[in-house]
Amino acid sequence: MEDLVKVVKACKETDEAVELLFKYVRKTPAIERAIAFTIEKHQGQFRRSGEPYVIHPLLVCVFVAYLGGDESMVIAGLLHDVVEDTACSSEDVKEMFGEEVGHLVDGLTKIVEIRDNELLPSTSNEKLVASALTFRKMLIASIKDVRVLVVKLCDRLHNMLTLEALDSSKQKRISEETLVVYAPIAHRLGISSIKNLLDDLSFYYVMPNEYQKIDIYIKEHGQQLQLRLNHFIAKIQQYMLKEGFIETDFTIQKRIKHYYSIYLKMQRKGVTIEEVLDLLAIRIIVRTPIDCYRVLGIIHQHFKPLISRFKDYVAIPKENGYQTIHTTVFDDKSIVEAQIRTYDMNKTAEYGVAAHWKYKSGGLNPKLNWLNDLSTQNDEIESIEDFYEIAKDNLYSEDIAVFSPKGDIFTLPRGATVLDFAYEVHTEVGTYADQAYVNKQKVPLLTELKNGDIVKIETSKEPKFRCSWINSVKTGKAKSTIQFNCRQKIKEINHKAAIKMLEHVFGVNEAKITTWLEKENLTKKIFKIATDSIYLQDVVNTLKPIVWQESLLYPLLKKDRYHIKKQKFENIVIYSNHTIANVYFDYCCHPKRGDDIVGFRKGNDVFVHHKLCERAATLMDENEPMIFVKWTREAPERFKLIVSLENKKGSLASFLAYLAKMEINLVTIELGKAEDEGHTDYFEMILELPDKNMNAIRDNLKERYRVIQLVSVNDAYK
Repeated sequence: MEDLVKVVKACKETDEAVELLFKYVRKTPAIERAIAFTIEKHQGQFRRSGEPYVIHPLLVCVFVAYLGGDESMVIAGLLHDVVEDTACSSEDVKEMFGEEVGHLVDGLTKIVEIRDNELLPSTSNEKLVASALTFRKMLIASIKDVRVLVVKLCDRLHNMLTLEALDSSKQKRISEETLVVYAPIAHRLGISSIKNLLDDLSFYYVMPNEYQKIDIYIKEHGQQLQLRLNHFIAKIQQYMLKEGFIETDFTIQKRIKHYYSIYLKMQRKGVTIEEVLDLLAIRIIVRTPIDCYRVLGIIHQHFKPLISRFKDYVAIPKENGYQTIHTTVFDDKSIVEAQIRTYDMNKTAEYGVAAHWKYKSGGLNPKLNWLNDLSTQNDEIESIEDFYEIAKDNLYSEDIAVFSPKGDIFTLPRGATVLDFAYEVHTEVGTYADQAYVNKQKVPLLTELKNGDIVKIETSKEPKFRCSWINSVKTGKAKSTIQFNCRQKIKEINHKAAIKMLEHVFGVNEAKITTWLEKENLTKKIFKIATDSIYLQDVVNTLKPIVWQESLLYPLLKKDRYHIKKQKFENIVIYSNHTIANVYFDYCCHPKRGDDIVGFRKGNDVFVHHKLCERAATLMDENEPMIFVKWTREAPERFKLIVSLENKKGSLASFLAYLAKMEINLVTIELGKAEDEGHTDYFEMILELPDKNMNAIRDNLKERYRVIQLVSVNDAYK
């Protein structure tokens, strides 16, 4: 693939691009017709680089054909921009090239205009929403035909190869999107050849300084590293030949770890590039699975292995079909990772789902359960941005394998909990999960799982989910189900709270309020009162005439008796016809800024609770007077900080005091334990910053501490 990328990058003429395409795909009348049609439709259009636009779809198809794409895929790759950028419609494509091609092209076409009926009210910018809608459309189309995703990945790869013509802000936005969405999709489809390219190309634009540091180190030490690898390979070859292998039975490839992979390892462990253990790697490709284990035995016989780094994906394949034995060993002063796989396994690892089109044999098909899960989640998730976020979680690239008591294998993202496993078994199992056992030991439902754990779930007759769990689970299925259940619960609470607020405003019971609302046909939307102060005042104004008519004391009542006044406090805004002196946050739930909240009035004081607080539910059942409350402003921007601290008494306390001095609010903190001796412990934190001057804060922190990462946790589009 790397060699093809060089050829594609050098291609600048239309005729040259057509010639290159036919090196990888057989000429057919349909493909020739599609090429002519594409050239005609894109006539007069040019890319930012000055090249004719048609070169882009032609070179996208070179990648599609290289991956073994069939005629329909190649034609779809040629036409993927004509509906969006020319006068050609989807119906025109279907009429000229058939339903199959039309379906593929439709799945690849961006949503440019946003219609009101396509999403609920959103505070996000239009670019984010449009991109998220396009993303959803593409994934849903891919459930029926995964070829849509493969063509899209080829499209994204060529776009990433030609980013230099765009301005820096677009380069970064597109690269961030590629890193968090499209590279993980390539991973899920098992296409490592594209996944690795997308990772490194994105890394170059997203974190240029970090990329440059790694690049300088690799170039400075490249010759030395290659000599070490050559020396190690020579010894492996000698041992294998001595143990009965012949030279035609195997192939040994050498590589230095991909840049982005190096960076992730540095970040995860809190180490420098010099401390990355598996910087050097070889790949031994043999004929049969038994040969894989023979080679493993030879390596472990002659080199000391790091047992913690051993992984057998031949016996337990990854969900994307990946099969390889990984072992890391000591070789003199070097540490080298050895990957062992068969030729069929190598084809599957490089081409994933496309291997079966390209080679028509061997390897495992990637499991595409995650795509089907997304289809279910799409029906349950109201907000398009939420769907996008959960989809990204589903694309998480690092997997672990855990087992049911019967031996069934479940693939979960690293960091997944027992509850994630329960939802993976079945949605009902997750929702009704009551008790859990890991390796026959009783554990809490939010216990983090490790590779190889055996998990047993016991359920109850009543749902056991808690809305606070949504921040602890890792899988998209668990998050979306809990989110859906909690939204239903919040809707019920909002309806109840709205009635209670009106009871408090007018000083009457629930039955009276319900009668009035039915009379004015306000029942269906009454839940809006709990979150919309304007709607609260509108409903009060609508009901006033009824109240006056029914009140015997009408002449004695003040005209402004039911006027809703805005009363502002430090963190809270109150809308009420009663004067409030103080606002307190109750001890039981400690709501954070941005959480859903409710307020209860006692005299001239208001007590604020989280909307899902159990005590709040009790107070509502006890008919405590309720009052409209909301936060004064949106939550400040949040950032993730990974920092390495000296392992001595008082280091953490001193660091937290320094954060407080800079008026930085700590939201969460997690200790990262070093996996290897001698590595510094590190801490991962979520911070709320007083302003968005992240660079200045980073500089201040770096003066005193070793900052590994400080990045916004907001979406890449924002």
